[in-house]
Amino acid sequence: MSGAELLVQEARRTQASLALQPTTAEQQQSLDLLLSVSPFIGRVLTQQPELVTQLLDKTALSQDWQYQNPLLALTDLSEHHVFRAIRRYRNQVLAQVMAAELLGVKTIRRCLTEISALADGLINSAYQWAYADLTPQWGTPLDHQGVPMPLLILGMGKLGGGELNFSSDIDLIFTYPDNGDTQGGRRSIEHQQFFTKLGQKLISALHQVTADGFAYRVDMRLRPFGDSGPLVLSFGSMEDYYQAQGREWERYAMLKARVLNPDPVWTPQLQQLLKPFVYRRYIDFSALESLRRMKQLIEQENRRRNRTDNIKLGSGGIREVEFVVQTLQLIRGGRLPDLQQVSVFAAMEALCRHQLWSEADTAQLTADYLWLRRVEQVLQGIDDAQTQTLPQDELNRARLVLALGLSDWSQFSALTEACMARIHQQFKAVIDQGDNPEPEELALGRLCWDSQLPAQELAEQLDWLQPEQGLELLAELQQFKLDCQKRSVGPRGRDLLEKLLPFLLQLLAKQQGSATVLKRLLGVFRQIVSRTAYLELLHENPAALQQLVLLCAKSGWLAEHLARYPMLLDELIDPALLYQVPQMTDYQDRLRQQMLRVPADDLELQMEVLRQFKQAQQLRIAAADITGILPLMKVSDHLTFLAEALIAQVVELAWAQMAEKYGVPQGLSGPDDKAFAVIGYGKLGGLELGYGSDLDLVFVHQSNPDGATDGDKSIDSRQFYIKLVQRIVHIFSTRTASGVLYEVDTRLRPAGNSGLLAVHINTYRDYLQSEAWTWEHQALVRARLVYGGERIRQSFAQIRAEILGQSREPQQLLSEVVEMRQKLRQHHGMNSTEVKHATGGIVDLEFISQFLVLAHAACYPALYQYSDNIRILDAAQSCGLLSETQVADLQQAYRQLRGVSHRQTLAPAAEEPAEVQQAMAAVQQVWQQLFGAGSELKL
Repeated sequence: MSGAELLVQEARRTQASLALQPTTAEQQQSLDLLLSVSPFIGRVLTQQPELVTQLLDKTALSQDWQYQNPLLALTDLSEHHVFRAIRRYRNQVLAQVMAAELLGVKTIRRCLTEISALADGLINSAYQWAYADLTPQWGTPLDHQGVPMPLLILGMGKLGGGELNFSSDIDLIFTYPDNGDTQGGRRSIEHQQFFTKLGQKLISALHQVTADGFAYRVDMRLRPFGDSGPLVLSFGSMEDYYQAQGREWERYAMLKARVLNPDPVWTPQLQQLLKPFVYRRYIDFSALESLRRMKQLIEQENRRRNRTDNIKLGSGGIREVEFVVQTLQLIRGGRLPDLQQVSVFAAMEALCRHQLWSEADTAQLTADYLWLRRVEQVLQGIDDAQTQTLPQDELNRARLVLALGLSDWSQFSALTEACMARIHQQFKAVIDQGDNPEPEELALGRLCWDSQLPAQELAEQLDWLQPEQGLELLAELQQFKLDCQKRSVGPRGRDLLEKLLPFLLQLLAKQQGSATVLKRLLGVFRQIVSRTAYLELLHENPAALQQLVLLCAKSGWLAEHLARYPMLLDELIDPALLYQVPQMTDYQDRLRQQMLRVPADDLELQMEVLRQFKQAQQLRIAAADITGILPLMKVSDHLTFLAEALIAQVVELAWAQMAEKYGVPQGLSGPDDKAFAVIGYGKLGGLELGYGSDLDLVFVHQSNPDGATDGDKSIDSRQFYIKLVQRIVHIFSTRTASGVLYEVDTRLRPAGNSGLLAVHINTYRDYLQSEAWTWEHQALVRARLVYGGERIRQSFAQIRAEILGQSREPQQLLSEVVEMRQKLRQHHGMNSTEVKHATGGIVDLEFISQFLVLAHAACYPALYQYSDNIRILDAAQSCGLLSETQVADLQQAYRQLRGVSHRQTLAPAAEEPAEVQQAMAAVQQVWQQLFGAGSELKL
């Protein structure tokens, strides 16, 4: 007799024993199918025969299921009656879900959702019962507001994802907000004791086997410290654990964590606490290596246990789908919040949206995953057993084939094997290590890193270096190894170094790098050696390591920059993007988009994001600079516009904070009107910022000085703007993990350090007209409004024109300019060789431009139209103040000297003396013509 015939006979015997009488042929056919496939359904009907009508009503089964708390109907809430109600309701609903799936009225995805919702409901019902049962004796844990404090229940795994198996364990973690003592009971105990009792009671309500069976097998091993840890932990203890001891597999587990009994107060705090552990702010390739290790352990266990037909753990099984999805979530989720999904289905859709998978691959993987989940559902629904192993006996194979609507076992095998093969192919595509060099290509690197040969012998292998240079390189490498032995690198870190250093040395050899370059590279490695995620990033991205070697070879400044801010290593992953600097007008938009992802009330994170944005953009500008993609003048333009974007964002942040606290000054024309401006002086004003430049800023406002702000905590407008500038300077200057944003110098404001931080624009005008020194007028030549509305912009332009366009007594002006230059020479050293302060250097050229503006702008307004030296010199030529040859010589000298200045920052090198001397000589010649003997005759 075939397996199918045996199933029908068994179904009819069960039907007879239960005295079930379907009313139609279709119902008889449905009942035969249900009882043939699932002895579990037969047992449920034995306990609750009245359910047969519901199980055979396809219309009712197809409706959306709604949870109904089985404890609400109880008059006796004793443990016995509560446990019985929970178990009977669980069996009733699972039988309905199984029937709906077998009869084809609900998809497997809907069934998984309903099974999860059933677990959510029963867990919450049991929790509420247990809480209420404990409080009369032990009291209620209260928060600082006197509100009862909850035990938050984290559902993990498939329960957390809303995709629970038919007969799965439920993985839970218990946590509570804060410590204290209970109130209002016959006895008071600590919160931890109360919540431990509550957790134990909840577990019993679900886990304990009674005459009615069990509701759920509860697994608490995913909690911090596992079985050896406390059953419940406070938020603070949870945070400490995951920050200090959380392991990679716990990140995978926590990825699907979901609060099953959410509340509006504590749940967001818990989620915020756990998120940094799960998702890194950088692209996190440590997840890949973690996946490989976990998969290797599973494969070893499969071989040990001879698991050949396991649709969950076998090759191409359910676990591989989940591993692939979760790994991509962990790698990219920190940068793409849309990937932060607990549901594997939602995560796959998000991966497709972000083009990390194609639509075709996503559809195929989803279909294959659903097929395996459907097979799993039937396997577990046969006898309410937690299994994912395909049956070996004829009877259960027949049940599986019948439930899936297939013709025979061979058809099922073919479908399932093809499905798992496709899944495994996707799995390999994600974890494949790609085109890493073969070990033999790394022979020299391995030799230098691992060999115990004498240094002299090893140095001979470094044929691109002289012997003494080779010994120097090996000494740097040896010192790095000794440093690593003294630090807590950890086994994974040591493993990665053993793979990375030979590859690094191979790349160094290809570029014929020196000991100096290796020293720079090892400076970066010293900063990341105990931070495995960065080592993983370089290991998984050979292109990033290649860029690191290239940049460190070209620039010591870049090497120090990367060592100081290792998060910038993310930027090296895609070389095409690394050297692709934004359009100069794009910085503000890009920064604004980045800031939109930061909570408005998190100033610390806002400051960190501002600094990270600056560092990432400076890295791109510098990379384009040293490779010649950006010419010198464009480099300064980019650095200047980057600074302007950051200034605008800082002002907006500071304004929002001040407005929230004090309101805004009265009389503003609208939400965009601040009657406030930031004036950039010096290199910022002249569009000539360098990599290490600070910002010379002056702050002015145009509000009614006698007015007040309109907030509840009102202050006068003058105080408001002073506090605003203090906040701006604070945001710029506070040192965070990523350093300061910019050093800000406000000494050019009216009255210098003794003056107010923010002055009315009329005060600014009056000061410049009646009190300012000549050198302050010189500074105004290079001043430019870098933030402010149109009204105050026009006012500043008018003031600047009035001051610079004044008629001045020529000889007195010349004398004061020369005197100020002499003071600067004395301050920086009369014989300075630095290209900025040396005779004929950049400062001399700037003084020439400033003098021409102050001396002749009354007659030639074109001289003060621009604040940068190149265009001032163009204007001087147009006005006939300098010859075409003089201007060409000065402009060429200026570009050469600034080029030297840039290179001294990025990559100090021996400059051609003739080039520098020729440039300085050109400046000296014009200086002598203007300021030397007889120069007064030219004015």
